[in-house]
Amino acid sequence: MLFHYALVDDLITKDEFERRVEAKIEDCGDLVDEPTAAMMVVGELGREHVKIKGLSAKSSLFSFFGKIVDKTEPKEFDRADGEKGWVATLMLGDETGTTRVVLWDQKAGAVLDTEIGEVLEVIGRHPGKNVHEIYALALRKASCEITCTAAAAGGLSTEPVDLDCVLLAIEPPRTFTKRDGTTGEMTGAVIGDAEGTARLVSWVPELLVGHRAGTTLHITSAKPSGRGEGRDYSLDEKSTVTVSETAIVVPVTPLGKVSDSGTWSVKGTVKHLREARSFTTRTGTASWVRNITLKDGEDELKIVLWGENALIPLCPGDAVEVYHATAKAGRYGGIELGVGRGSVFRVPAEESRPIIFTGTIIESNAGLFIDNGKDRYLIEGELSHGSEVTVTGTLTGSRITPEQVKPATLIQEDILAEIQQFVKKTQP
Repeated sequence: MLFHYALVDDLITKDEFERRVEAKIEDCGDLVDEPTAAMMVVGELGREHVKIKGLSAKSSLFSFFGKIVDKTEPKEFDRADGEKGWVATLMLGDETGTTRVVLWDQKAGAVLDTEIGEVLEVIGRHPGKNVHEIYALALRKASCEITCTAAAAGGLSTEPVDLDCVLLAIEPPRTFTKRDGTTGEMTGAVIGDAEGTARLVSWVPELLVGHRAGTTLHITSAKPSGRGEGRDYSLDEKSTVTVSETAIVVPVTPLGKVSDSGTWSVKGTVKHLREARSFTTRTGTASWVRNITLKDGEDELKIVLWGENALIPLCPGDAVEVYHATAKAGRYGGIELGVGRGSVFRVPAEESRPIIFTGTIIESNAGLFIDNGKDRYLIEGELSHGSEVTVTGTLTGSRITPEQVKPATLIQEDILAEIQQFVKKTQP
């Protein structure tokens, strides 16, 4: 009973809790045992069990069941006051996700009595604003069955590993300030392998210099973060990066199978799109956001593009790929994927050919187009709406990348032909 009282000890006294449990057993005609009655009282007080996905809610305490998918051994450390402490971590999962459960001091020893695959009942709280961790206040083994998928989550081990992966995106090197006040450089990237996608941070930018997106790499001594919030690796002076000939297929999820949490990779065609909107970030810099809808057969999914991703030219029917995007419940219902920093959004390369095209520039919510009355193409660049131009460039799919743009030369015969065609259409 003390286990369940820990879940509501900030709401009622221990004596009142015991009185309610005894009353519940009596009301049920002695058909329920004490633990069941205790959980019924806890539920009446609004502290019933939640799924792991529900641990992100704003509550001071949580109670949940989770299957052990990974664990660390108790580790000794020195506190700031010089005292010794112990800490251990469990990775628990259910059908809605995974979470890290941290056990401190005496509770850390409980990890030695657990096995991967066992189910635990946990009462805990968040450490501050970190919704990806739970500090355990009480835990015990449970006899219920839980099905969970842990493949998409990162493990707890921080031992270096070797990776065969494809480089999906790479960021320019950026400078950071170290704790001692000196500066250093780092490079971020997104990689993919047969297990899915992962973030990669290189504290030695030279390791990734010269490698382009789409290159298959063999990486040694990549250190997992061990945070368990998705796959995340870092590279240092002990790491190596070489080009590999290994064939890599990064798995994607059907649009209809995406849930409202976690990190996902999907493919589809653009069904709807809105104009990119500019806004000012909290740091005072300018950025952009754009909403689009992807379709794959009968399934649809809302995508929110942030930053430079929102400025990629698009038109309905374009096939696109999204990697390492974060899902959440949409403001107006449904599910949406956020594609921002740390995600990849791209239009797969199609066969290209040279083109010379004359038409009228049309600016719309979908982007900038050039139209000659028969054909219409998406066009890149800063061109004035309504201007007549001749473009020399490269046609890739439905978009033109211009190399030269000139004002169109109006030919008298063409003008007369258009007038005659217009007159025919207006005659009864």
